[in-house]
Amino acid sequence: MTAKPTVSISYCTVCGFRGRAAWLAEELLKAHEGDLAGVTLAPVSGGVFEVRIDDELVFSRKEAGRFPEPRELKDAVLAALGLPPASRHD
Repeated sequence: MTAKPTVSISYCTVCGFRGRAAWLAEELLKAHEGDLAGVTLAPVSGGVFEVRIDDELVFSRKEAGRFPEPRELKDAVLAALGLPPASRHD
């Protein structure tokens, strides 16, 4: 059996991104609670908002110029599990 992936969300405390990070963590847990080893929130500074799955960067606010949508992260978890992206949008 393959190990369950871990999601880590790094967010800037100075910028006030904690609420968004917590909301996205909740969305991931609602969708994939049984599929994940865990979701961690990592407070940092410097305008950072990054999401990693098992240390692989899957979203960077700096690179994208925006925050991630929940569906993007849910699909990234599905990809980490070796499953196709969901066909519905929520």
